[in-house]
Amino acid sequence: MHAIRQYEFGPAETLRHEEVPDPEPGAGQVRVAVSAAGVHLLDTTIRAGVGGGPFPLPALPMTPGREVAGVVTALGEGVEDSWLGVRVVAHLGRASGGYAEAAVVDASSLHALPGHVSDEHAVAMIGTGRTAVGVLRVAEPTADDVVLVTSAAGGLGALFVQAAKAVGAKVVGAASTAKLDLVERVGADVAVDYTRPGWAEGVGEVTLVLDGVGGEQGRAALELLGVGGRIVLFGWSAGAPTRLDTGDLYRLGITATVAVGPRMTRGTSLRGLEEQSLAALAEGRLTPLTTVFPLRDAARAHAALEGRATTGKVVLRP
Repeated sequence: MHAIRQYEFGPAETLRHEEVPDPEPGAGQVRVAVSAAGVHLLDTTIRAGVGGGPFPLPALPMTPGREVAGVVTALGEGVEDSWLGVRVVAHLGRASGGYAEAAVVDASSLHALPGHVSDEHAVAMIGTGRTAVGVLRVAEPTADDVVLVTSAAGGLGALFVQAAKAVGAKVVGAASTAKLDLVERVGADVAVDYTRPGWAEGVGEVTLVLDGVGGEQGRAALELLGVGGRIVLFGWSAGAPTRLDTGDLYRLGITATVAVGPRMTRGTSLRGLEEQSLAALAEGRLTPLTTVFPLRDAARAHAALEGRATTGKVVLRP
């Protein structure tokens, strides 16, 4: 089979498409013929050798990738025979191995997929979707909200726009110039170009900010909150968290919450969030955007993701 291999930390070009032996499942595991593999922004920081994230840097050489969808083709000891031949999706957790034509997965991580759900959408929802559900549990948008979503054409942002519109909120989607039409198509009432200086001046007051960008854009979004407003933080793709302190909370009369980490799973589990995310997909309540690359072009996919040249969830197809 073919897989993406990495022998050193560094730029996207360190990812190599190579022929490798098929993996063999151990006890409690299955082998999945991968039809779609998810690419996460965190994958790019791990590839670059940047520590400090939720996962430690892996030992090299390695095959990246923690989200896969496909068909179960082999069973390890102790796995029920009924899994053989089933189309599934799974998150590999701290394990790697997803950027490949086959991957070994713990049977306890599998979710069977209904026939009408595509592999690309399933692999988007098993990781990015579960994060979206977790953030939304913390944010609790309502019909009374005016919600500002940063990076509204991204994997999480597009799901937030859909969810906020579904409860009746007014949604302002912030994205780059080339993605504004897409932001409107996924449901935003207003799309604004947050790469333009002074972009926030015409937005008006908002009641809820969902911010995974941070930096100057996140700070400008925070300043749009009215009294009683809230900002929910879940990352900083711009390279630095949104700058705020307790003085901002007192001055503006707002609340700020970090929605990832322990807060996201309070009262549930990661698997519980996965089940909710996949149910929302199967029922048509949330539909992820995807940008698909061939597996052999994983380096190009990483470069495009880092350069903000993608929309929605980035997916590799063997």
